Amino acid sequence: MSAAARTPRTPLTRHDLAPLTRTAFGGTRTLTAVTRLRGGSKKGVYRLTLDDDSTAIAYVWSPDEDYWDAGPSDPRDPFSHGTGLDLFNAAHDRLTEAGVRTPRLLHIDATHTRLPADAAIVEDLTGGSLEEALRRDPDTAGPALARFAETLTALHAQEGPAFGKVALVDTGGTSSADSCEQRVTDGALRDIAATAVRDARIADVRDELEGRVRELASRVRPRARHTLIHGELGPDHVLLDADGNPALIDIEGLMYFDVEWEHVFLRIRLGPHYDALRAPGLDDDRLRLYRLAMHLSLVSGPLRLLDGDFPNPGPMRAIAESNLLRVLELLEG
Repeated sequence: MSAAARTPRTPLTRHDLAPLTRTAFGGTRTLTAVTRLRGGSKKGVYRLTLDDDSTAIAYVWSPDEDYWDAGPSDPRDPFSHGTGLDLFNAAHDRLTEAGVRTPRLLHIDATHTRLPADAAIVEDLTGGSLEEALRRDPDTAGPALARFAETLTALHAQEGPAFGKVALVDTGGTSSADSCEQRVTDGALRDIAATAVRDARIADVRDELEGRVRELASRVRPRARHTLIHGELGPDHVLLDADGNPALIDIEGLMYFDVEWEHVFLRIRLGPHYDALRAPGLDDDRLRLYRLAMHLSLVSGPLRLLDGDFPNPGPMRAIAESNLLRVLELLEG
């Protein structure tokens, strides 16, 4: 549905979330305030303030909270629209099993009787994000970054029997693509096509870009190892607890895949701070293909989101523009 055709979205209120909160806390706490946190584009993220001044976070999965308007997705596609309570539950269980910190799960509600949507309540981590800590003072944030490196080591030590979303693979399913590199290649070609109709600069070099993607893909050799990765692990998706320990959020896209995909994203998002997270043994051919594909995805995705009614378009437009310029640089290089 277009932005013009859609009825304006209204954030949930204290009245809307009071029944869920009452069920979660057994009637011992009263909800006094609700704040929808910025940044969520696939689910609603609300801070709940209770009458004893404690807080918790509510996740709400509903079409009204999903600005992508993606419709049904294919669970066999590793990069399908990563949202929903089932994906969250599977990811939370797998991370817990791996000893990787994520906000503690307090309550799940899939009954649709307190809200007309799936919902969960998790602990509210009060230390801010790793992104905020690095922006304030990189030196002071050094210990948190080092702990995050340890978290990555624990996460990437986990492997799966196949590649794909954890919710699929851990229940015996298989992905629709032939390999990680084939899925990335196909996605990159689709992103080129989708962006070419939205930006003349990509349209002008479409043939060259498609050729470069195919050339890079031809160099990648088969691999049977599939590593547990977050998939969109920027520093904004790493929260710190009161002791500065990192916890991963926005985990629904958790999957078994090539670890190089994670490292390409980490390098883009962390810039000069990435050196603390470097890992040995990464495949240079995969890194080259995945770097171009990732930048293409970070153009195509934001531009598609901006076709709708996303309420904070400026940052998304900036993401698309900076990554488009990087795509053109990689094509020339």
